Amino acid sequence: MKARVHVMLKDGVLDPQGEAVRHALGAMGFDGVEGVRQGKVIELELADGTTEDRIGEMCERLLANTVIESYRIEIV
Repeated sequence: MKARVHVMLKDGVLDPQGEAVRHALGAMGFDGVEGVRQGKVIELELADGTTEDRIGEMCERLLANTVIESYRIEIV
């Protein structure tokens, strides 16, 4: 079983990496990019039968800093 966890900074949290990407795109001639938010995708190979609740526990305890990040679980 495979799951993907998408982790992003919450709205209102400063994203300096995203801002650096936005600036670099503009410098490369890609006009019209008004904002960039950068996140991460974590792909997990799990034993069959692993519940989404269990994956949520993994996110809450290790994979995401829930003070400043949100996450979304995708079962693949």
